[in-house]
Amino acid sequence: MNTRFRTAWLVTAIAVSLAGCSKTQDPSAVTGLTPAPDAASPKADSPLSSKPQAVTIDQGTPIKVRTQTTLSTKSTKTGDRFTATLVEPIIVDGKVVAQGGSPVEGRVVNSDPGGRVKGVAILSVRLTQLRVGGREVEINTGVVARRAHTTKRKDATEVGIGAGIGAAIGAIAGGGQGAAIGAASGGAAGTGVVLATHGEPAVFPAESVLTFKLTAPLTVEPG
Repeated sequence: MNTRFRTAWLVTAIAVSLAGCSKTQDPSAVTGLTPAPDAASPKADSPLSSKPQAVTIDQGTPIKVRTQTTLSTKSTKTGDRFTATLVEPIIVDGKVVAQGGSPVEGRVVNSDPGGRVKGVAILSVRLTQLRVGGREVEINTGVVARRAHTTKRKDATEVGIGAGIGAAIGAIAGGGQGAAIGAASGGAAGTGVVLATHGEPAVFPAESVLTFKLTAPLTVEPG
């Protein structure tokens, strides 16, 4: 075998050997690409979303609050605002939506001091706002009203006293007939005193516990 033929044979053998090595080599090592995952291998489970869901407080749900200041028809006007706090937490499906002690705001719906003699003072209020977490949420509730105590017995006493005093004055002045005239004039005078004064005010004292009910469902979005 001459030298030229031997050299050609060696080159061919080396080429064949290199070609065999390249076929068994990991393709990713040659191309630098990551091998595609095996389709049969199980995929890792993606974590479920933990985003909190909106909560709906049903219509008719009672909301019990404690007022912070005194409300009276003597000093409170229709449209005035007042503040209170939740006495009990609001719970929906076992979840606390609003903590006990949360601030609440309300509005005076009607503050009527009442007419003279016949009129009786009345004060009515409702809730307008509730704090849920760190947010103020608008709410709609029914009205809670309070009527002043009637003063009819007191008024009748004042009229009677007036008539008695008039009768005494009439008797001194002119005997029996004068007593009758005095009683009439005295009674009129007593009635005049009653007509000149208003009845007692309607009052919600400070620290009053009042229970309102939602008049519409309230949906609270997650904070």
